[in-house]
Amino acid sequence: MNKLHIIILSLFLLITISISSCSKNNDVCTCKIIELSGVIEKQGITSYMYGTHVIQDYALRSTIINLDDYINQDVVIVGYKIEGYPVDGGPEYIEVQEIK
Repeated sequence: MNKLHIIILSLFLLITISISSCSKNNDVCTCKIIELSGVIEKQGITSYMYGTHVIQDYALRSTIINLDDYINQDVVIVGYKIEGYPVDGGPEYIEVQEIK
């Protein structure tokens, strides 16, 4: 019986390690690259409550670029659609990676 417990425990640990090593970035889907042009504006109060800035009909955020530096400027942004959006009737949500 002791050998059976060891086998079961080993299988359990193997499955647990396999599951935890399979990671998926729930925020950003790198398969949906998007380029948008327009004027970046600061996000105001919204019903959908996501994004820090907007361009056209898209909500924006960036973890690598300070979007405040581009407010009221005509730019081209390159980014990725964030999975799970839009919600609550809001716009698509874009993670900005580059500003041209």
